[in-house]
Amino acid sequence: MTAQEAQRLIRKAETLCQQRGARLTNARREVFAILAEHSGAVGAYDLLDELREVMPNAKPPTIYRALDFLQEQGFVHKITSSNSFVLCSHFDHQHPVQMLICDSCGDVQEIQSEGVYDELKHQAEDQGFKVQNQTIEAHGLCTKCHS
Repeated sequence: MTAQEAQRLIRKAETLCQQRGARLTNARREVFAILAEHSGAVGAYDLLDELREVMPNAKPPTIYRALDFLQEQGFVHKITSSNSFVLCSHFDHQHPVQMLICDSCGDVQEIQSEGVYDELKHQAEDQGFKVQNQTIEAHGLCTKCHS
């Protein structure tokens, strides 16, 4: 992602926070910007190391609080299988999430397949279960790595 695209996303996040009455603090903004620079998922301590380049006093609680906020706002997704985080590609609305995770290079692509979500939701309702959010992680090899 270019620096211009990252700045556009930061402005979009700031606008959404203002509309929601949420506060995008400097630490939260910096973590968002760091994630915008990565194409793959990034672990919390790697994010902390990068955050310390601009905020030398940042501690683990700083990064975890920022990540919690960014997740609550829908700006980032947690990749549970690797305990890492990736910027949401369309965070201006709630949506079911499917992640394609390359096990070779670490690239993460977010896709939206309504059919997958609809089928999951239907089967869950048949069991009397109400799905509140959904993230599916698919591991494999991206185009670059399996060619």
